[in-house]
Amino acid sequence: QVQLVESGGGWVQPGGSLTLSCAASGDTFSSSAMAWFRQAPGKEREFVAGINWSGGSTYFTKSVNGRATIDRDNAKKTMSLELNSLKPEDTAVYYCAAALDRAYGSSLSRIRYNSWGQGTQVTVSS
Repeated sequence: QVQLVESGGGWVQPGGSLTLSCAASGDTFSSSAMAWFRQAPGKEREFVAGINWSGGSTYFTKSVNGRATIDRDNAKKTMSLELNSLKPEDTAVYYCAAALDRAYGSSLSRIRYNSWGQGTQVTVSS
């Protein structure tokens, strides 16, 4: 398993941008599918974006598709999520997650992630 720590959350105005970062430790990062999830108050945690082990395949939930970029650096053991044109409904705690899995494409949203960070709050408000 990997240990994950998120950073980069904060307050941003609607229409703004934010980049979240996830730093990993452990030996399996470069073999792991990675993803971002989020949980808004009173709602279930939902998949936001995923990236396969090599970085060659990504997948986004419909609500952020076209507004988000996910990337990873296996040498640095980091992953990032850039969110643009932020909306109030993007307000949530964002979690970084990892799965020792060779999933790609839409399957990134369906596999079981077994390593999680502590989360970082993103608030979109005027």
